[in-house]
Amino acid sequence: LWGLLMATRAARQRNQMPPCYYEGFLEKRSFRDKTSRKLWTCLCGNTLFFFNDKKDTDYIETLDLSRLISVTDDSSPDRNLDAARLNLQMKDGNIKITVPSAEARELWKGFIHSVTELSLPSSLNLLPGQIHMLKEAIEQEKVQPQADMPACYYNVSRLEAMLLLERESEKGNLLLRPGRNGSSFAVTTRQDLDGSSIFKHYLVTRMHDGRFSIEVENPVPCATLHDVVTFLVDKTEGALAPLVLEEAYEKSITGARPPPPPRLCPPNQVAP
Repeated sequence: LWGLLMATRAARQRNQMPPCYYEGFLEKRSFRDKTSRKLWTCLCGNTLFFFNDKKDTDYIETLDLSRLISVTDDSSPDRNLDAARLNLQMKDGNIKITVPSAEARELWKGFIHSVTELSLPSSLNLLPGQIHMLKEAIEQEKVQPQADMPACYYNVSRLEAMLLLERESEKGNLLLRPGRNGSSFAVTTRQDLDGSSIFKHYLVTRMHDGRFSIEVENPVPCATLHDVVTFLVDKTEGALAPLVLEEAYEKSITGARPPPPPRLCPPNQVAP
């Protein structure tokens, strides 16, 4: 019974976490640690969750991979001849990871690259089935709700963005959308000129330090996507306004009443 309760609890907690793409034991040592720690590690979304043991239900720490700068092999020898190492270069320091085998290292690198760049790595030695797993992770990660996105962000294509701005022209003329390569963003704007709609598209890339850049002739660095939108609004002195569509909600709670039953007339009588 206790085992069943623990399994139920673990399943419920895992359901509350982002989707898990890969997991396994690894040894982790950050620049703050004196020694390595062997931890059960789950890559859920773009975050590494660390557990003391595979059966534990509560993680002891996390590592947000949005702060990742690079992931590289570490060729230094290990006492375990089968083990392989890699380095996670984060914005605030380096983290050394030891995994059981070279194959596990390729998979960890592949999944980490896939969820942070939303694209397949080109230089890893993986089997077709493993590459398919990476593709599934990328597709699933792309449809995850975007955290802390500006209200004018819409998951639409370039053409859909133009149609949306045309249709909702009275509510705004600027929106943020995904970029073509999956790891960048784009801003689409619409303005009227002599009765015609003029659309412009601006590429917004993510820099290695986590900031964003509006890729114009003189690139404009911005700390967040909110700052990207604010910059464009301020630069045009309010000529551009974010498109924010508010959902309609009911003002009162009511239920639909069924129609009254038909009146039954006694035999040989006619209803008035």
